[in-house]
Amino acid sequence: MNSQKLNNGPLLILMVNMFIAMLGIGLIIPVLPKYMQLFGATGADLGYLVAAFGLTQFLCSPIAGEWSDKYGRKLMIWTGLGAFALSQLIFAMADSMWLLYVSRLIGGMGAAAMIPSMMAFVADITTNENRGKGMGLLGASMSLGFVIGPGIGGFLAEFGLRVPFYVSAAVAGLATIASLIFLKETLSHEAQMEARNSQKKRENIFKQFAMSVKAPYFVLLILIFTLTFGLANFEAIFGLYVDKKYSYTPTDISIIITVGALVGVIIQSMFIDKLLKRFGEKKLMNASFLIAALSFLLMLLSGSFWYTLVTSSIFFVFTSILRPAINTLLSKMAGQEQGFVAGMNNAYMSLGNIVGPTLAGILFDVHVNLPYVFGAVILLGSLVMSLSWNRRTASQKNMATAVQR
Repeated sequence: MNSQKLNNGPLLILMVNMFIAMLGIGLIIPVLPKYMQLFGATGADLGYLVAAFGLTQFLCSPIAGEWSDKYGRKLMIWTGLGAFALSQLIFAMADSMWLLYVSRLIGGMGAAAMIPSMMAFVADITTNENRGKGMGLLGASMSLGFVIGPGIGGFLAEFGLRVPFYVSAAVAGLATIASLIFLKETLSHEAQMEARNSQKKRENIFKQFAMSVKAPYFVLLILIFTLTFGLANFEAIFGLYVDKKYSYTPTDISIIITVGALVGVIIQSMFIDKLLKRFGEKKLMNASFLIAALSFLLMLLSGSFWYTLVTSSIFFVFTSILRPAINTLLSKMAGQEQGFVAGMNNAYMSLGNIVGPTLAGILFDVHVNLPYVFGAVILLGSLVMSLSWNRRTASQKNMATAVQR
């Protein structure tokens, strides 16, 4: 299905479904801090809830990536969306903490099924030349859901704190139906049968991680982990942080997240392809890690609404550049293992979603500023790792060129 020109039809359908799913997530963001107060939850409780999502996402991602190669992208996408819809419905109806955990565990399974298959879908319909654009457009559709979602969530909260969660379940259900009806399979039946009949035994998740450590793209997977750690750290505790420290309302929170995500959407949809071609993935990664880390620290310096809006927007802009840059490099290095690499990508991402919120919640209960200080340290460490990997790969390339001569 690859061609020199980007296949816009299937990609557009995928983007719409991704947008609807992310809209459902965005709806609940400004409401979550107040909603958690109904259950007497602490910062650590909120961190554990977010981590529960990452736990099942982590455990199921490698399996889902393999099933994407065996049974096709479409099946995994609509199954994942359906699980997410069920998760949001349970969250809306919950009357105790254990039901909230059940909801998040199911949601993590849905993300594990959906995200690797969407990434593999993009790889199926793009070439190395236009893959960066495809990944950028998919990322933009994700961000656009966050742009519109919080604003709608803040409005819906006026009718009751549970209303945004019910609406989230409904829009995820719509995305499931849309995928069933309109999305076309991109992996040929022959390729699926070849994967099913392969004599290569699937290793368990720990052996798959061991295999990824030996892969040439291992450092990129680590950077996916640290990027996700930083994002989950920022997002999981942001509502509690500005609520406790500056008494921001759900409306204030929704405006900040909406504006930041909107700027990220503009960058991803209009400029990411140009930026990748102009500077290359590696230079963009290094600059983005540095500026994202600095924006973490800048968050601590003032409680002004406009200041927080600007610093948050800077963070969203450069993290929105990071993910398609890393994903594009990973996809280029994956070769015929798109499903496996996408699954491992999601597994490392889910590890970030486990560790980031957990530590953020624990550190928040120790001191309100600690999550952002620690997040900045992690992102600066990522910059050092990326620079070291760039030098090492450049040296290896030069040696290989010298040998060929």
